[in-house]
Amino acid sequence: MQLETTLFIAPDHPAFAGHFPGTPIVPGVVLLDAVVHAVLQTQRPRASGDGFDTTPLCQISAAKFLSPVGPGETLTLLLTPGASGSTRFDISSGQRKVATGTLVLPASAP
Repeated sequence: MQLETTLFIAPDHPAFAGHFPGTPIVPGVVLLDAVVHAVLQTQRPRASGDGFDTTPLCQISAAKFLSPVGPGETLTLLLTPGASGSTRFDISSGQRKVATGTLVLPASAP
């Protein structure tokens, strides 16, 4: 089962401040953060009794950035769950593929 969601990168996103003046592009870490959050939203909430989030750490086992993303772009994130807690992700802007890779949650994750 695949999950598809969208992400809008606002022109005033703080990551553009220094990345890069005159020709702003979205840093790869911002894209990866969006993928991690999207995958974790598909999992049941995990919170300890003291209210602190106990979401397990995840691993980005592969990531390729194929095309730069500029201010104001709307992206499509396609998530495809795999074996052993892995999720393949594909990020695109229209027909242009932006990034692809695999994220792995620990076996103890729901």
